[in-house]
Amino acid sequence: VQLVESGGGLVQPGGSLRLSCAASGFTFSGYGMSWYRQYPGKEREWVASITTTGGVTTYVDSVKGRFTISRDNTNNMVYLQMNSLKSEETAVYYCVAAGNWGRGTQVTVSS
Repeated sequence: VQLVESGGGLVQPGGSLRLSCAASGFTFSGYGMSWYRQYPGKEREWVASITTTGGVTTYVDSVKGRFTISRDNTNNMVYLQMNSLKSEETAVYYCVAAGNWGRGTQVTVSS
């Protein structure tokens, strides 16, 4: 199983980023996918999940209405569109599937 995140970077408060996760080594369409984040010095926090077909998505309350998780089962990709980002959302964002974690991508929200 390999999960490779990309799309992180520096963005100003109120800005947007789209994270991507390229998955390989397993039957992607057979697994729900999730995004987590880890703030500096804190435990990882679940952010969002999507079911195998993408029919159901769930979010932590703090991101509802601002973040959107989606997937492309043809290309084995999962995405996290993040809008109206806040400085306190600076963290490393991880893609997760079936208990496997990517290495993460750093998102820094700062002016």
